[in-house]
Amino acid sequence: QVQLVESGGGLVQPGDSLRLSCAASGLTFSRYSMGWFRQSPGKGREFVTAISWGAGNTRYHSDSVRGRFTISRDNEKNTMYLQMNSLKPEDTAVYYCATDKNPWGVPQRDWTKYGYWGQGTQVTVSS
Repeated sequence: QVQLVESGGGLVQPGDSLRLSCAASGLTFSRYSMGWFRQSPGKGREFVTAISWGAGNTRYHSDSVRGRFTISRDNEKNTMYLQMNSLKPEDTAVYYCATDKNPWGVPQRDWTKYGYWGQGTQVTVSS
């Protein structure tokens, strides 16, 4: 049974940093492209960033986070990370990690291409 568990969310001030983690189990982690999405009240699920399987050499970012957020993965630890710097109030949302539906796939911006999801972790940016 595939399980994804996010952690690291919290309440921070504008300009601060946070690092989210996504611990995976029940799958061969290194074979799957992964992604981060977020959702705030009244809005749909928004693509944040994605990373390819294996060494993670291919990464995509949304325009809203490019240059501020960095995705990475540690296949030895079955964990994906999201380093978030220069946080803004508009980054406030529940952040979800997800795996591609199939192994060896390319990273996707479309949330419907993902098969497994974590429960989410709240990030609140407020002064």
